[in-house]
Amino acid sequence: MSGRLTLGAVAYDPKVVTIWNGFRRFFADHDLDVDYVLFSNYERQVEELLAGRIDVAWNSPLAWVRTRRLAEAAGGRAEALAMRDTDRDLTSVVVVREGAGVTDAAGLSGKVIGAGALDSPQGTLLPLTHLARQGLDGAFTVRRFEVGVGLHGDHVGGERDAARALMAGEVDAACMIDGNHLLFGREGILASGTTRVVAQTAPYDHCNMTVVSGLAGDDPARSALLDSFVARLLAMDYADPVVRPLLDLEGLTRWLPGRVEGYGQLEAAVDAAGFYDQGGAVTAAGYRP
Repeated sequence: MSGRLTLGAVAYDPKVVTIWNGFRRFFADHDLDVDYVLFSNYERQVEELLAGRIDVAWNSPLAWVRTRRLAEAAGGRAEALAMRDTDRDLTSVVVVREGAGVTDAAGLSGKVIGAGALDSPQGTLLPLTHLARQGLDGAFTVRRFEVGVGLHGDHVGGERDAARALMAGEVDAACMIDGNHLLFGREGILASGTTRVVAQTAPYDHCNMTVVSGLAGDDPARSALLDSFVARLLAMDYADPVVRPLLDLEGLTRWLPGRVEGYGQLEAAVDAAGFYDQGGAVTAAGYRP
């Protein structure tokens, strides 16, 4: 198929280059010309997508929220084309040290809670909003671990540092995505039997491939390229020895069609925290990606 599709991705880790170089070769082998541009932060990526300088963005959930709001404010529409199987139905947890005398969320009143970076959906926005809605609004102190600001929590260093601070007795509780609770256990940061989950959010969805339509510059040829791009994504086979290492690096076994029902909880958390306004402008105090 003639024409080139340009994808945006955020360079949260050096492996991103390996992943997208490999995917680019995969698409070329299937007669689809895909190039990619790397960004240092999601806010810039979202703005470039809205400006039409990239065709599709591999977006964090927070970047999806901003894209949707900006697109609607401009009279357009954002669409989630695809997501990983591992992007669906995740939760965030708040954990304490076993034996610390805290057995439920109410016990966090007056405590210091370690969170991820300011812009981390899973390590900050979602779990802290969940606690506030459990009747703890203003009842605890937050200590944020600002690692990788601008990466929307993709760099899990803030959650990892919060977990370390928990075990060192520097904070009373720590917020993290459920998968990282398990990961930090395997890493030995949170050894088996040393922590207790005292709060857990409802399930939510994570990253997606985002496009914007209905704005100036829409092109039928681009739509055909996007259709082909999604078809190639969904056809990737984990049994393929060429593709499997790339899927492992990207943390999935298969691509699934995108869905948007899993972002309602984050939309509410964004409003509660004042992170973006309804038009998609950044309104979070002190946020400098």
